[in-house]
Amino acid sequence: MKLPFEVDLTGKVAVVTGGGGVLCGGFAKALAACGAHVAVLDLKQENAEKIATEIQEEGGSAIGLRVNVLDRDSLEEARQAIVTKWGGCDIFINGAGGNHPKGTTSKEWLEKEDVLAENPEVTTFFDLDPKGIEFVFNLNFLGTLLPSQVFSKDMIDKKGATIINISSMNAFKPLTKIPAYSAAKAAVSNFTQWLAVHLSKVGIRVNAIAPGFFLTQQNHDLILNPNGSYTERGKKIVAGTPMERLGNMEELIGTLLWLVNEQATSFVTGVVIPVDGGFSAYSGV
Repeated sequence: MKLPFEVDLTGKVAVVTGGGGVLCGGFAKALAACGAHVAVLDLKQENAEKIATEIQEEGGSAIGLRVNVLDRDSLEEARQAIVTKWGGCDIFINGAGGNHPKGTTSKEWLEKEDVLAENPEVTTFFDLDPKGIEFVFNLNFLGTLLPSQVFSKDMIDKKGATIINISSMNAFKPLTKIPAYSAAKAAVSNFTQWLAVHLSKVGIRVNAIAPGFFLTQQNHDLILNPNGSYTERGKKIVAGTPMERLGNMEELIGTLLWLVNEQATSFVTGVVIPVDGGFSAYSGV
């Protein structure tokens, strides 16, 4: 991986949840390229091992572990494996997250006809499934809180210790149709600030990156048609992004490396940084 600038993380131990995905897999590779030992954690073992293998093939140090971020026993087992192999965590990336169809409305606006017709193919605000909303909140918020509880214990009073949460531009401006995901990411941003204050006396900095629209496995079909053209939703996204395009995963790496660099950001904690091509700043007119 070509890095935007050099950061020496030699000997540091980095742990990345959701590390088998496009964005966090890129984070794992960038940290490894800077010399860190990287534990790639993912719900799917094969995805975690794939990223770890790719890091190893590039000469880096990595392991892939299956972890359920909502299961404390699973997290503790992974923590013990990492401590045994390399020692305690120095850099922790909370990247696991996602949405669920049952926390999503079919249409952007409620229309009276949708309620009166009782069309089973249309999911209105009134039809949202509490279980679907609960799933989204658990995955994004508890899936950030629980791993932070487990891994931050080994980070107390370690020089350069830092936690980076992955929020979203949805936390600044909620998108239509996805109330659960937008609210859950807003909770992640709020929790980032809370945790930064709470851990400030034990030397752990806590910040968040809020990506705009990047093409991932989860949103691919929402943004692109099979022929590679933008869907109607994709067209709206690009139209609402002043830079008029999607982001590339590599464009998140500079912000990541800046935040993990103790020399550059030793006094930076409790901030949520949008990397979104101007999406969160644009009013639409």
